[in-house]
Order: sequence, then structure tokens, then C-alpha cells
Amino acid sequence: MEGRSDEQPILKLTKKTDFSQLSGCNDVFPGSPWRRGVHYTPCRVMSQFSAEDEAELQSLLRQLLKSVKERISGAPSVECAEEILLHLEETDKNFHNYEFVKYLRQYVESTLGAVIEEETENCAKGDGHTIGSGQDTLVHAVTRRARDSTQYKQMMQTLKQTMMVIVESLINKFEEDQLKKEEMHRSSQHEQSSSHYTDNCSDSDSSFNQSYAFIKQEQLQVISEKLDPSRPREVRWEALQSLCCAPPSDVLSCESWTGLRRNLSAALADPDPDLSDKVLRFFAKTFSSSPLNVTREIYTSLVKSLESDFLYHKLSFPTESAGMDVNRPDIARLLKQMRLMNDFQQEVTTFWIRHPEKYMEEIIESTLALLSLHHEHGIGPHGSEKALEPVHFISLLDIKATWFKKWMHGYYSRTVVLRLLERKYKSVIVTAVQQCIYYFESYDPVREETLEIAHAMEHQQIGPAQRSFYSAKELEYTYFVHSLCVLGRLLMYTNGRKLFPIKVRKRRDPVTLTDLVVILINIMYQHPNTSYSDSAHTDSLSPTSLVTEVLKTLCERTECAVECIYQTPVIETLLAPILALLKGKPAKLNSPESSLTHIADTLARIATTQRGLALFLYERKLISAEGEGISAGHVIVQFTQKLLAKELPASTELENSPAVKGAFIFVCRQMYNTCEGLQVLRPYSLHECIAKAWRKSLCEGLQ
Repeated sequence: MEGRSDEQPILKLTKKTDFSQLSGCNDVFPGSPWRRGVHYTPCRVMSQFSAEDEAELQSLLRQLLKSVKERISGAPSVECAEEILLHLEETDKNFHNYEFVKYLRQYVESTLGAVIEEETENCAKGDGHTIGSGQDTLVHAVTRRARDSTQYKQMMQTLKQTMMVIVESLINKFEEDQLKKEEMHRSSQHEQSSSHYTDNCSDSDSSFNQSYAFIKQEQLQVISEKLDPSRPREVRWEALQSLCCAPPSDVLSCESWTGLRRNLSAALADPDPDLSDKVLRFFAKTFSSSPLNVTREIYTSLVKSLESDFLYHKLSFPTESAGMDVNRPDIARLLKQMRLMNDFQQEVTTFWIRHPEKYMEEIIESTLALLSLHHEHGIGPHGSEKALEPVHFISLLDIKATWFKKWMHGYYSRTVVLRLLERKYKSVIVTAVQQCIYYFESYDPVREETLEIAHAMEHQQIGPAQRSFYSAKELEYTYFVHSLCVLGRLLMYTNGRKLFPIKVRKRRDPVTLTDLVVILINIMYQHPNTSYSDSAHTDSLSPTSLVTEVLKTLCERTECAVECIYQTPVIETLLAPILALLKGKPAKLNSPESSLTHIADTLARIATTQRGLALFLYERKLISAEGEGISAGHVIVQFTQKLLAKELPASTELENSPAVKGAFIFVCRQMYNTCEGLQVLRPYSLHECIAKAWRKSLCEGLQ
């Protein structure tokens, strides 16, 4: 047992006894059915326990097992149930309140108390040559001597013999109950007595009522044969019911698992919703109660079944006038399976680090293989229409790609994800970039549906009482949001950025990191008209909110900012609307107030870093209104001056926007806070401009 030492401090038994730490603790319940394959011959106990003591101990043990029967019955295997019992003190906060534990603690104290006191006195008196200083050394010395004592050996022997008798009695009672129950079952359902496995348990007072009755290999073979797609629906349904009662670990270790797995996949794809739902229940039960070596088999089976479904039963992408009805049987079946897959994706990160990397790699690779499925050029089965792909479904269920963020969070899994993306599944990133480009290029300036779609998707819930219909535009938008969130997370890491440049369809040159960031900024500029005061309360799924979040993340990481943000094309794109306004031209922004405020927020983040400030102050690659080369810092200060003085004829509404003025003053403040910035920008006397604008505003207010 992990963490068990031969020198556990027996001194602590008087306060808090951990029976799993005592030598031979695994033999305290030697006759237990949890100890598979071990048989003992019960014998009479020594004089320390009377018949009344045995009866009391049996009653207390029964009470203890009743208290933990839910944990035991929920265990996927004998080994897991055994581990639950052995680690009960660590996991059950009521452990020391059980009467059985109190009884054993009192017995240990009465048996070893005098020995511990005597050994403690001996160590404290004059045995300094055998022990060093420090409480831990004293405890270990006393523990070692107490464990070597005759009293300790007699106590353990007595406990073992007594518990053998008690446990054997409980087992006999359990077997009697099982025989009675089986007899009742045979009399009521004689025709099914030998056809399939059932998990009937005794209704008597036995403390092992909820124990597993293990399924045999022959029964699993019969179940596998009955699940064959050629069998009648009723036969397959009965086989699935029997399978759901069996421990998942036994199912996966059986010799007929390969055929069983194939038939389960066929049942998953069956048009009958009852059959596919029953398989999903078995999978869900396995996910919630089994270790990773079991669940990864089930997960990969689920994913491969989905992969086969999308390959051989292609679904047409809805047209502009039509939509996708999630209550349609084939769509509902796929959504349920994708939902279970996505739930497991988000939960598995909490425990896969405790298992071999190959298990995690199987899960990640099967997922990426599924998401890399796409029909060439978006052509459906008839050669003229686009097809629904796995990424459309997962985008609908997990629009902000939470699963991917969790997989990329830890180094343990991130290295595997990035390695597989680079070597085998780069198409997943290619399609994500392609979707962002498609959204940017297909944007209609007249159309103002994005806010409505973003709001609808922000508050969506899929189910019978919620939304059941999604338009083609909504599906495309969820795909775009999912792709943007995946790319935003990918750009955070060095090996993720190394995947660029990426070659995409209909573009002559590969898409570089700089190209992608410029596209994202332009998407932010295309946001539908809304005032900034409203945008503060808009949905987190709006294009502006999503792009701003990505830019914010990139600015906060030095390496990301150097490769993605501190590039001349990116700075030029950020300042393009400002330069246009300075030249007296209208800015190509759908919502000038909102967009300029977000631009200022990004510029301020750049100005806070030494590298970004140097770029603002000394890189003279921008063209001013006078046609001269000028740095970004000068452009920002000049724009702020004209904004405060209300000298922007091309955009008079901005002159009365406190939000825009405040945002750009803050950018200037970030530059003025440094000696270099103050020296370069001092000729503009911005403080005088601010004071003048404040006095003018005050006078207008008094009038």
C-alpha cells in the first residue's frame, strides 16, 4: 500500500488511529470477498474475545459497511472497492465516528497503551545512544519497539482470527441471501435464468447487499453475440441491459471485447434512439466510475463511432433559408454523443497526469483525428453542397473551446497536443484559420445580425425546453468563435506559434502570425454599430470582445507580444483609423467610439512594456497627415490633441465622447510616465491641452 511504512507512530493511536498503517492490515479482513482468490479456514478466537464480543463486532462491522455501501457498490472493480476500504480514513470525514472504529481504537489502547508508556519512559531515561534528538525520532523508536513487542503480535493475531470468523459469517449470510434471491428469480423468470447476467442483490440485512456479482466470460460472449446488428431489437435491448449491470473493467478485459466494441459502435449509430441512448448510459457510467485505463478505451470507442458516422452518413449543411433542427433523430443522436465526449474532455484533465502518457495520447489523438475530418472543399455527398462536420457540433456545444483551453493549460498535455498538431493534424489549425478568414471576407457591412447572433449563442441551451433550431449563419458564427478561441490559445505558446505560417485555400501566400493578427483586428473593426456605453454590457461572444481578449492575452506575454504584436503591419493596422481621422478622412469603422476605445486599450498595453514603448517612440515608419515619416507615439499624441481641441471634422461625434478621450489620454500617460517618453513627447505640451479642454468643458457646463 502506497505511503505505508513499518515505522508509523503508534503513539498517535490514542488520538487518531489509522488502521491501514498497522502491519498486516490487509489481513484484518482475510475472508472478505474483496480479497479475490484468498481462502482461509476460520478458527476460534483466543480468550480476549468472548462470544458476546464477536456478536458486537459483527454488528458494528455490518453498520460500517452499510455506511459505505454506496461507495463500494459504485466501485468499478474489486480492486477499486478494496482501495476504497483501505483508504477510508483519508476519504471519509466520518471515519472516526463509526462505532466499529471506536471499538477497535479502544481495544488497541487497552492492549498497547502500557507498552507504549513503558517504551516512552525507557527512551526518555537513558537510551540516548540509540535515538537522536527530535520528536519524530523518539516516535519512530517507540513505534519500532512496540511493534516488536509480544503484546502487539498477540493483538494482531487475535484480531486476524476474530475477523476471519466474523467476516466468514457475513459471507455465509450473503451467499444464503444470494441463493434465496436466485431461486426466487428462477421461479419468476425461468426462461431467462441462464441467458444473461443480472445484478440482483439481497434485500436482507446483510452488509454485503450491494456487492458485485461478477460476470463470466461466457456471459459476455453471449451478450456480444446478442448485440449483433442482425439480431432483433428486443434481443439487443436485453443484452444492453445486462451489459449496463456489469463492472466496466470486467467488460473491457473480456476476450470478446473486440467484437463487443464493434457491436456497441453499431448500436450507437442505430436509428433507434433507445438503443443508442442505452449505450451512452453504459459509457457515461464507465466515465464516472472507472480509472483512465478503462475510460480511454470507452472514449476512443465513442470517438471512432462518431468518426465513422460522419464519414459514411454525411449530413448536409443547412442552406441560408433552412436551418438545423436539433430534434431531428440523426442530429439529436450525434449531439448527445458529442456532448458526452465533450464532458469527458473537460473532466479528464483533472486526473490523466496520474496515468501513463500513452493513455492521454490515445485520447488526444482520437479527438484530433475526429476534428480533422472535413470534406474536400466543403463539398457534401452530392458534390454541390457543404457538409456538417464534427467541429460544427462541438462548436455548438462548447462554443469557446473550453476543452482545448484545459488541454493546453498543463505542460504535460500541451506538449502532446502541439506535437500531434505539428506532425499529423495540422489541418485542425488550417481549418480554424480558414474559418476566421472566411468570416472576415464574407462580412456584409449592411448586415447587422452579428450582435443578435452573439446574444442568442451566449444564452443558448440545447434541450427540449430550450432552443431547437439553429440557422446556417448561427452555425457559421459558432464555428468562427470556436476557431478564434482555439487560435487565441494556440498563439500563447512558443510551439503553437511555430505552426505558422499556414497555407490555406484561395490564398497565394501562407498566413503568417502577423497576417492572422491583422485579420483579427480588422474583424474587430467590422463589429456592428453600437455605442461604447452599450458595448460594456454586450455579450462576451461578440467579435470585438473576443478579439480584444486575444490581443490582451498576447500583449501580457513578452514573447507573444514580440512575435505577434510588435510588428509594423500590426501597429499600422491599429493606427490606420487614427491616421485617417488626422488626414480629415472618415475612419472605416462600423462603430467608431467602441472600436477606438478598444484600440486605445491595446495601445496602452503595448506602451507599458519597454519594447513596446521603444517601438512607439523611435520607429518612424508611419506616414503623417503632412506626408512625413512619423512614429506611433507622435500619431497618438497628435490625435489626442485634436480630440481634446475638437478639431476632427471627419468625426464630430467622437469630440463629445468622454470614453474615447479618457482612453487616449491614458495611452499618453503610459508614455509620459517614462523619461524617454517625456523627452520625446514634451514639445506637444499635452498637459496644457488637457487643462484647456477641462476649463472649456467647465465653462460649457456652467452655461
